Amino acid sequence: MRLTLGITIATALWASVPSATTAAEPLFVPLRPLTSDYEVIYGDPTKAGKPFVMRIRELAVTMIPPHTHPVDEHITVLQGSLFFAVSETVDMNLLKEYKAGSYIFIPKGRTMFGRATEAAVVQVHGVGPFDIHWREPTVTFDHPEGRTRFRHARGQKVNTPRGPGEIKQGWSSGRIIQYEVMGTSGELFMAHEADVAPVR
Repeated sequence: MRLTLGITIATALWASVPSATTAAEPLFVPLRPLTSDYEVIYGDPTKAGKPFVMRIRELAVTMIPPHTHPVDEHITVLQGSLFFAVSETVDMNLLKEYKAGSYIFIPKGRTMFGRATEAAVVQVHGVGPFDIHWREPTVTFDHPEGRTRFRHARGQKVNTPRGPGEIKQGWSSGRIIQYEVMGTSGELFMAHEADVAPVR
């Protein structure tokens, strides 16, 4: 959802869908560390009428902006916790915590938002075509508007509540502006713009 953005705020989540099996054979996929924002483990989310299963990595401190999907979404929290709500307005008081093992069903067209205070992995399954419709357009450093949207830049050394690090990417959707930061320990996490300060 981040797309990642995280989202998984991945604004072009399906720009290149990884190959995944669709054979009518048993498939066993153990939980393993994700090295990218998402991994398709069965089917193709872009195919209409076809089932798919994917896993999405939510970085610590990620805010998932309001969005909808054109199809029903089934979410299972595999690792960590996800704070989630279904609402047309971003009211943080509506968020409820869903720990590992929790299942969430969101009907198509319903607006949702969420956050992850610590790193989490969720598994999403459904029937394609699966897409993300952000309520507010998403912008990254690579977008033409990126130069004016963000106070900080890629490669900048910053201090955050989670510790110092280097900015790798910027994500913006409406009033939600956050940065993907690589910490000095090697941890990749998100930081909200108001919480980021340049290293002097």
